[in-house]
Amino acid sequence: MHFLKRQSTAEESNFQTRFGKNEKNKEVVRMKARNKEKAVKQKFSMQLMWKQRYLLLMSVPFVVWLFVFKYIPLWGWTMAFQEVKPKTFAQPMWERPFAGLDNFTKAFTDRMFGQTMLNTIGLSILGIVLGTVMAIVFALMLNEICFQRFKKVTQTVSYLPHFVSWVVIASIAKMVLNDGGMLDTALGTNLKLMSTNSPLFWVTVCIINVWKEVGWDAIVYLSAMAGIDQGLYEAAKVDGANRLKRIWHITLPGIKPTVVVLLIMSIGSALNVGMERQMLLSNGIVQDHAMVLSWFAYIRGIGSGNYGLGTAIGMFQSVVGIILLLIANKVAGWLGESKLI
Repeated sequence: MHFLKRQSTAEESNFQTRFGKNEKNKEVVRMKARNKEKAVKQKFSMQLMWKQRYLLLMSVPFVVWLFVFKYIPLWGWTMAFQEVKPKTFAQPMWERPFAGLDNFTKAFTDRMFGQTMLNTIGLSILGIVLGTVMAIVFALMLNEICFQRFKKVTQTVSYLPHFVSWVVIASIAKMVLNDGGMLDTALGTNLKLMSTNSPLFWVTVCIINVWKEVGWDAIVYLSAMAGIDQGLYEAAKVDGANRLKRIWHITLPGIKPTVVVLLIMSIGSALNVGMERQMLLSNGIVQDHAMVLSWFAYIRGIGSGNYGLGTAIGMFQSVVGIILLLIANKVAGWLGESKLI
């Protein structure tokens, strides 16, 4: 009798457990269906615009700023097809001599153009790879810290260098990395990090840039990690997953769309390596490996008084950047990842 009672009790508990699981599964399915219904795009209509009128009003200042400072200046691209010197700069557009593609030909056949393109591409690839990897690693480390006060202090200290001028950063870097600087003195050897006319200078510049920007770049990844469902981590703990496995199977897949979008944006601006950083960190010895397109446009355009040539180089940067952005976006779509456009 006792055995039969126990058996019936066990069967009842199993039935309740299964019934409860079925109810939970049904509830999950319902929630997913609701989310899909919400995710359906609303058709454009005047009613929708009126419903979102406050959001549209908030976006008006940004749209005006974008139009005034980003689209109207594109009219200046006409100088790329004209001969514009200091004497003719004040003349109306229709009175300037037409140069056709001569400015582009001068830029592409310049003796410095090949090495400048190589420097720009090399610095961009190194910067994107090192910057992305280090920002993700740093964000993962911060995300795993349990002591909240220490986490907040570390995050604040890490992104402060982003607001410091490159003049200050370059001065500190040269004190530490120059020949006979603090690093050479500490190691008792001459590493020649800032005086070797080779791709080693690219690595040095990228490391300095990572130190300056890693905290700021990690903010986006930390925000993406904060949006991951904590129930996934709890379930993984119950299944016996350690911290590394939870990072690999939950955190990294959770921030994957964010990483893809930021990579697409970085690839689109691959040729826009900052001139200020290169000018301040370089010297006469490493000049050949420090020159980038923005600096080249400044020297050949404003420095030489040939504004048409400088505009042609800048236009080339923008057009190639747009092409790279579209290619990266298309490739991301083919691979089934999040697209920017």
